[in-house]
Amino acid sequence: MAWKKKRKLHGKNKNYSISKFLRNQFKSNDEFEVMLNNLSLEEIIALKLELASKSAGGYLYGIPLWRSLKQIVEDAVLKYALSATRTRTEMARLLGLRKIELRKIDWEYNPTSYFEEQDS
Repeated sequence: MAWKKKRKLHGKNKNYSISKFLRNQFKSNDEFEVMLNNLSLEEIIALKLELASKSAGGYLYGIPLWRSLKQIVEDAVLKYALSATRTRTEMARLLGLRKIELRKIDWEYNPTSYFEEQDS
């Protein structure tokens, strides 16, 4: 058959999309996403650090980059998992965590606050 069954979006996570969120804030568009897709994750991180370094006067001394990597990566993966799944149970399965572990991590990082609209 030529048609695909559409994924039913039910659950708390159905409205979370990083791409949509960034587009609504005018931080992303189609062209940018195509260019970004052509870079590896390592290139994106290196470029982001280089740009941050330039804006800080050329050096990032005093910032514990190496020790912060684990938290940065975990936060990014949680935001992706939240946008890619429909429920917390699905999110826990995707991440390979038990629900109790996810609850603890969710409390620590609070990824849903990223997607909530800020009234400013």
